[in-house]
Amino acid sequence: MPQVTIDGNVHEFEPGQKVLQLSLDAGTEIPHFCYHPSLSVPANCRQCLVKAGTPLFDRETKEPVLDENGEQKINYFPKLMPSCALDVTEGMVVHTQLSSTEVAEAQADNLEIMLANHPLDCPICDQAGQCPLQIQAYKYGPEGSRFEFEKVHKPKRVQLGPNVVLDAERCINCTRCTRFTAEITETHQLTIINRGDKNHPMTAPGEVFDDAYSMCTTDICPVGALTEDYFRFQARVWEMAKTPTVSDFGGIGINVDVWTKNNQVMRITPRENLDVNEYWMPDAARLVFSTYNENRASGPRLNGAPTTWDMAAREAGELLKAAGSNVLFLGSATATVEDNEMLMRLASAVGAEAPRFIDRRGSQEGDDWLVSSDPAPNTAGCLRLGMAPVDPALLAGAVASADLVYILQDDPVAAGLLTEADLAGTPVVLHTTHTTQQTPATVELPITMSVETVGTYVNETGRAQLLRPAKMVRAMNRSLLMALGTGQSRNDRVGTPFDRWHDEDNKVDCLPGWATIPQIAKALGHDLAVKSPAALMKEIAQRPAFAGATHGAMATLGVPLETADAPQLSA
Repeated sequence: MPQVTIDGNVHEFEPGQKVLQLSLDAGTEIPHFCYHPSLSVPANCRQCLVKAGTPLFDRETKEPVLDENGEQKINYFPKLMPSCALDVTEGMVVHTQLSSTEVAEAQADNLEIMLANHPLDCPICDQAGQCPLQIQAYKYGPEGSRFEFEKVHKPKRVQLGPNVVLDAERCINCTRCTRFTAEITETHQLTIINRGDKNHPMTAPGEVFDDAYSMCTTDICPVGALTEDYFRFQARVWEMAKTPTVSDFGGIGINVDVWTKNNQVMRITPRENLDVNEYWMPDAARLVFSTYNENRASGPRLNGAPTTWDMAAREAGELLKAAGSNVLFLGSATATVEDNEMLMRLASAVGAEAPRFIDRRGSQEGDDWLVSSDPAPNTAGCLRLGMAPVDPALLAGAVASADLVYILQDDPVAAGLLTEADLAGTPVVLHTTHTTQQTPATVELPITMSVETVGTYVNETGRAQLLRPAKMVRAMNRSLLMALGTGQSRNDRVGTPFDRWHDEDNKVDCLPGWATIPQIAKALGHDLAVKSPAALMKEIAQRPAFAGATHGAMATLGVPLETADAPQLSA
């Protein structure tokens, strides 16, 4: 395999690789702004300059030309080269800012030019703390500014669309945003207008930046020029905790980072997974952040009145005992594999028919990319567990003939499959997430959402992915505490009820299904307790449909499951 030398270190490379990406992959940082691995290479920021050359050979003899030390001479390019656009060739020698004073000075000069007209907005800019320009200015820029004149002024606080706000003075014209709309979503809604030091991105006159993926431009903007409207001035990045997990927005299984402050979800951003969503996510998948904070069901209820978890579990057990095997169990494509597995074990323990689930595939319009026609995140997981979809035409009749309806994290009334009249006279045990559910319940058991639990989703391509808790709940058991890890900001970790910035009410009184269902089974005299959700999934992973899908194997990128023994996933 051909080799290249970067800062004295020899690396192997594949033909066609660029110097910048090869260096980044090898762990050598070269500062850059305009380059992005999924976009074309304009080489217009000039920040990634390097000194590069190739071995020198005699034109006639083709023998290597040696210097006075017996080393082969290197024929360097006459000027510094942008490493993002420079192809790696056999024997090439590259010097970055780490080994060349010339390169380091050029990068510092380039940053000084960029900062000449850049506003000193860091104290009020939402990008502060995660800003590539800020970070690189500290690491590679000049000590101070020599520019003592009035800076160029451009439009500020421009509402480009419903979700993105532009501050043109902060823009460094990297063109990442315009290339994104031209090459990734192909909406061509952004372009660079004006010339010279007056240019900046903008929509065409009369046009609105309503691209379904518009906020991806805020992710790739290397400065604070483009910001998310919903998140402006809400929190500083160092005040929040960032947890890598999986979105419950549909069947794609988008990998995300969930940002929390004071145990509230403040922001959701895409997390790189080249096998699922690459670097992107739709705006709609971000804007669900408030559903994790608002109208949450907190604390169990019995006939609408608050009760204790022990009383609720005993009452649910009594209802199951009275109903015997005549129980209609409904699983959920929103609940995790582990929760649905526990429900199936409970149904088996009481001798009831196996749970079914509400299949929502085709209930919304997808875009053949990251918005699925299935709004539920775990339909494939339910099918692989052996759950069959509910027949909507037969559901009301099944309810009428049952002595108890047991529902896991779903709302068949809101789904239009049942009416309140259909459930009248039939006791209902309901694991619910919100107070806005329309299905009436005799026993209401608040259940964790995807940002509060440990569990597994299987996306529509058959990839098993691990959820991690980003929020705390009132009763944190050992499994949740261990999985939470760094999913708490410093303020949350050391907070007390006496601190103004700490609110205990933000902790929802709810439990995962894999923790609640064994309590109910215990009231019936059945031992369904599991050591942890990881231990439960390890058991499930012994089955062909989930082979290898342990929590450890899934890690942060997931595990592709075999399809040979998988159920048919077409709608």
